[in-house]
Amino acid sequence: MMGIFALALAGLVPGAGQAQDAAAEPGRAFTLGTVVIKSRADAQGGTASTVDAEQIARQNRQTLDDALAVVPGVAIGNTGGSRNERLVYVRGFDRFQVPLSIDGIRVYLPADNRLDYGRFLTPDLAEIQIQKGYVSVLNGPGGMGGAINLVTRQPTQPFEGEARLGVEAGNRGDITARTGYLSLGMKRDQFWLQGSYLKRDNDGFYLSRDYQPRPQQGAGLRDYSDSDDSRLNLKAGWTPNATDEYVLSYTRQTGQKNAPYNVDQPIRGLTEPPAEGQSWQRDWTWPEWDIDSLAFYSHTDLGGGYLKTKAYYNRFDNLLSAWDDYTHSAQTERRSFDSRYKDRSWGLSLEAGADLGDHTLRSAAHFRRDRHESIQFSQPGLGGSADPAEISKEETWSVALEDTWRLREDLRVVAGLSYDKARVLDADRTEDDAGLPTGSSDAVNWQLAAIWQPGDLGEYHASLSSRTRFPTLFDRYSTRFGTAVPNPDLKSERALNAELGYSGDLGPATIEAALFYSKVRDMIQSVPTGALDDEGDQITQNRNVGDGVYKGLELAANWQLTDGLTLMANYTWLHRTITDPLRADYRPTNTPRHNAYLRLDWQAMPALTVSPSLQVASSRLSESAIQPEDPAAIAYSRMGGFTLANLDFAWTISDQAEVLFGVRNVFDRDYALVEGYPEPGRSFFLTTSLRF
Repeated sequence: MMGIFALALAGLVPGAGQAQDAAAEPGRAFTLGTVVIKSRADAQGGTASTVDAEQIARQNRQTLDDALAVVPGVAIGNTGGSRNERLVYVRGFDRFQVPLSIDGIRVYLPADNRLDYGRFLTPDLAEIQIQKGYVSVLNGPGGMGGAINLVTRQPTQPFEGEARLGVEAGNRGDITARTGYLSLGMKRDQFWLQGSYLKRDNDGFYLSRDYQPRPQQGAGLRDYSDSDDSRLNLKAGWTPNATDEYVLSYTRQTGQKNAPYNVDQPIRGLTEPPAEGQSWQRDWTWPEWDIDSLAFYSHTDLGGGYLKTKAYYNRFDNLLSAWDDYTHSAQTERRSFDSRYKDRSWGLSLEAGADLGDHTLRSAAHFRRDRHESIQFSQPGLGGSADPAEISKEETWSVALEDTWRLREDLRVVAGLSYDKARVLDADRTEDDAGLPTGSSDAVNWQLAAIWQPGDLGEYHASLSSRTRFPTLFDRYSTRFGTAVPNPDLKSERALNAELGYSGDLGPATIEAALFYSKVRDMIQSVPTGALDDEGDQITQNRNVGDGVYKGLELAANWQLTDGLTLMANYTWLHRTITDPLRADYRPTNTPRHNAYLRLDWQAMPALTVSPSLQVASSRLSESAIQPEDPAAIAYSRMGGFTLANLDFAWTISDQAEVLFGVRNVFDRDYALVEGYPEPGRSFFLTTSLRF
């Protein structure tokens, strides 16, 4: 098959795919996997962005965090530390406050929900939906500051497919990553089938040539930045008539990764012992990071209304290995261990709606039950048995009602109300004990929006919403290796989100603009209890004590300058303040004040498009790994701003074959998002694709 694929790209297999519509893209967004967002046809009153498959492929943005880096209102970060996970901030709200879903079903890790956005691949997606600030209560609990939904594909042709191969290289010319993707689909009168498989083998990335080598990290390839990820998606749909649809879906995502070390901190077995204010870094790897999801979707027309259902079973298996030193070759010291998470979730969502005169009423109910199982195996290199498994169980449910009232042909008002509840049934229970005290949280959420669409003048909207997010099991119960006290009765965080926005055509340009303001209260933060542990360090507890304000401006434009020249640009200004009553020096980190993106698409020849782009970010604060003299104080570092120049080319060989080539970080800029963790230098990519 690989040989036929290569010949087709070279134009040596004539007529490939001629039975299909040559201009048709393979598939479209899986309809039942989308969520309620703001759009002209279904106005919700907030600001939403969509990143489609073509945008992702043209720029070779293979992971979710990279694909969202150019979206207005979104900032990309990195946890640093021993976990080294990729982060996404939507208008300043983090991964705990912005739920992530695949085809409308939330990806939730019951223990701590520490999602690594670098583990979610993009080439097999039809689109990514991003809701900012205002999130419909119909979508379920957790949309405190936004929501992200990954939508897979659904076929539109009797038979269709796409095959894609890609390679990436560093600034020294060495191949660093290989990606393969295959999608097949078929559509008949009353059923359809869709399947895809994606694999990415990544050896890591090369640092900028301006990076200054040091004992922790030499020049060239970034140590321990390698990963291996794949995703299989299978769907079967039954469409008995023009309105009803029933779909069974299975997704399996696998991953394994290492975690780069901080280039400024001591590494056990490699550098000199820690100086004052420093400590050894942890030697952690993730041999397994796997997710399975089996789901059923339905849409049934009820004459004057409809009923939608989603039923699912999710499984998450994660293995964290701690080693003796940086060689990752032995696990014999007391600090070494294998920690395995075996998490399971069961859920059901119902949504029903009907038009009643000038009103569209919709209601939804959501239920999810999570089971978290943790198994700790200390010093596995010495043999022995695992500690007793610790099991936690939690239930979350939500009921919601939303009304869209058409006051006039050009004016709508949307109002929504929901009640959410989360209840811990068991907490860290083993067969030998009764577990920790359980706790619960509940919240009332509401929203109100007005949308005015005065014809050719565009759309104006104003919205106000109050949303919450529940604490995780980690928030409630983690002792942080004996330095914290659990708080089973921890309550939910809350944000009041306000927005004024506009979208429409101003001459040759399409414009979107939004002013937003969020007042956050009852933020979960770590508070000193006044007690000390055996080593004299302060013991803390998570409490609802923090308050914050996130405010800003988003501007986006798409301007058709000439028939063959298009300019796309966006800019975000974000200002965050967080108040901690016990730590006056607490400051928000990881988000720049200014973020901008500019891209020019030039149709240089009928078969060739050239696209230069700039990605600009101002400086940001990062929490420092160096301990200050005052143990109660927080040390910060300011990471410098940067401008990244990118250039990509799209060569259309035929209606079915295409070659994409590009350079990321053209000028090999040395920059970092968090202290001690430099980002990739210049890189190259080449992708060949065949649609049939």
